[in-house]
Amino acid sequence: MNKPTISPRGHRMLAPILTATALLCTSLLASAAATAATIEVHVTNISNAKGQIRVAVCDQERFLKQCVHTASAPAQTGETVLKVANVPAGIWAVLAYHDENGNAELDRNMIGIPKEDYGFSRDAASRFGPPKFSDAAITVEDADMAVKIKLH
Repeated sequence: MNKPTISPRGHRMLAPILTATALLCTSLLASAAATAATIEVHVTNISNAKGQIRVAVCDQERFLKQCVHTASAPAQTGETVLKVANVPAGIWAVLAYHDENGNAELDRNMIGIPKEDYGFSRDAASRFGPPKFSDAAITVEDADMAVKIKLH
């Protein structure tokens, strides 16, 4: 049995096609990476260095639920800075809380009021329940950005 072969002329024709395909794939990957930003979250008003500071960047559909973009870091009294990478351009809300006991949950009392400090982007206020998404919403573009959240 003869194995199929590509003639020298076929190699010359195949090389530009492979090069063009590689360039296209590279540009697609680069443009996908360029449409995502890193959000540097400055969490302030931290009362002590116990536990973790946890942040989440949520779209409207997942606001106050299982947010896709999250980060955590050991708490530092005063301010802790965290970075959340690969956030696509769009409208998002950022929330943070001080997980003092390290159980990865915002602890609440018997009637549902948070026992641990928390806060939202744009300092959205919580009155008789959590704020609306629109009150905490920020616009994320292609460039990296910083957000300040004051815990209450």
